[in-house]
Amino acid sequence: MKRFLSTLLVLALFIGTFSGCNKTSQESTKKIGMVISTLNNPFFVSMKEGAEKKAKELGYEIVILDSQNDASKERSNVEDLVQQGISVLIINPTDSDAVANSIAVAQQNNIPVITVDRAANGVEVTCHIASDNVKGGKLAAQFILDKLGGKAKIVELQGIPGASATRDRGKGFHEVVDGNANVKVVASQPADFDRQKGLNVMENIIQANPDFDAVFAHNDEMALGAIKALNAANKKALVVGFDGTQDAVDAVKSGEMAATIAQQPDVMGSLAVENAVKLIKGETIPKQIPVDLKVITK
Repeated sequence: MKRFLSTLLVLALFIGTFSGCNKTSQESTKKIGMVISTLNNPFFVSMKEGAEKKAKELGYEIVILDSQNDASKERSNVEDLVQQGISVLIINPTDSDAVANSIAVAQQNNIPVITVDRAANGVEVTCHIASDNVKGGKLAAQFILDKLGGKAKIVELQGIPGASATRDRGKGFHEVVDGNANVKVVASQPADFDRQKGLNVMENIIQANPDFDAVFAHNDEMALGAIKALNAANKKALVVGFDGTQDAVDAVKSGEMAATIAQQPDVMGSLAVENAVKLIKGETIPKQIPVDLKVITK
């Protein structure tokens, strides 16, 4: 009888241990992976913080990796997260074309993908969360024309070539200004969404063609760099950025920047996690989720 009871005890302990292991395995499916193009930009830091806050609120683990604006680093980040056993991948692409290779890594492992802010070209994803960048470009152009009485010579500082945000913001901007006899785009050059590059490109444009009265930058970082170059050259121009980062809002309040087309990166990060959790629970989510824009002025 004692031997029988001992056997039952061992069996119970085994079942308990096995159940514990199974529970841990189930809990591991609560892990979300997020790959962000760069964390050397306040906009994407806000996106990261929004994602972390929502994950904590919902009781899910999130692992966030920085691609440092490098498509090869982006792919290795995705491979790393797949090895860690994530259930959903949230990705903010470095480049809308190159990201297809990274997304393929996740999809080959049956991991659904949510893109944020920048879309992925040539590959199907479960959901895309972004502002209407075309509309934002139109808002920026219309603001400049309204402020300058419908007549303007404008410099356009473009983002990273190949990024959907660059393409869409530029498209919206040009839909308003192209064909308007009273508007001339005197220069249109990439500065890669980077403040220092915005400064350098603006310096070169001022030297080569100083006859302009407005600047539209595809993001706030480039706009802030452009302002620094304009101030150094004692050149006055209306500057409009895009994103609504805190530095830009402060610059608008101080009068250095005329406006910024404000996105809500923290909301994007939060929505991405919220919908990732829905996927983990087996729920259906929309293919496209828009995030509102607003024009911030003094």
